[in-house]
Amino acid sequence: MTTAAAVIANIGKVIKGKEQAISEALAVFIAGGHLLLEDLPGLGKTMLARALARSFALDCKRIQFTPDLLPGDITGGLVWHQKAEEFVFNPGPLFVHILLGDELNRATPRTQAAMLEAMGEGRVTCDGQQHILPDPFFVMATQNPIESLGTFPLPAAELDRFMARLAVGYPDAASERAILQSQQQGHPIDTLQAVAGELEARALREQCRQVRLTDELHDYIVRLAAATRAHESVRLGASPRASLDMMKLARAFAVLAGREYATPDDVQRAAQLAMPHRLILRAAGDDTIRFVAQIILTVPAPR
Repeated sequence: MTTAAAVIANIGKVIKGKEQAISEALAVFIAGGHLLLEDLPGLGKTMLARALARSFALDCKRIQFTPDLLPGDITGGLVWHQKAEEFVFNPGPLFVHILLGDELNRATPRTQAAMLEAMGEGRVTCDGQQHILPDPFFVMATQNPIESLGTFPLPAAELDRFMARLAVGYPDAASERAILQSQQQGHPIDTLQAVAGELEARALREQCRQVRLTDELHDYIVRLAAATRAHESVRLGASPRASLDMMKLARAFAVLAGREYATPDDVQRAAQLAMPHRLILRAAGDDTIRFVAQIILTVPAPR
């Protein structure tokens, strides 16, 4: 069993009946991106982050975003060190391998902006000094799609920092029954053991970077992104960063499949995760997921 398969099976002990969501979250992790989970409360978003961290024996922290949370509360700041008689940087909760940002859209725009440098550059800046975040660094942020009171919509610049958006969804009847049975004596997350380590996580990321994409697949990614920009019903199309993320995600799906090369199917699967949350359609309420599915059908794929 490969490392990726072992991690997926291990997380499946906690998240029942959601193998696709687990594999897609793992793909974003090994592709080096960040994940936005947009779903209803109580569907296992927090457990997914904790189970992923435990499977790789990585540190995991949770930040509950609220309107009164300040940027320094997450990045850290300078504190007076009496013995040394100088100000010393005290790292905030951002300095962790896996960060669960719960209800990110409840933070003010100023605090949301503090996440941009961390997610885009892997570092934070305090008083002109740059501080490097751990490697790997993975943000799994959540937002509740049905509540708007007391929330601040995520700006397009921040949405563009997320490689993918994912919804876990309700479990089927058999999976929900399995959830009940597995938690009669306690939660399985409490006994979940690591099946890999930090070195294996980095090795998977390196393996992902070595996956081959043909020139035809590069052209296919470019044509998919261009189709969103030229469409008459689109106000904001996919950015070049979206194209890069599609390429990285396609590589990650190839790794999960045990291949050293990507296929058009990998690109299409990547497009369904990497593009919808970045698009703004002219008609309010239009479904960007359905729109991307239509784009995939209209843009010819290489053989």
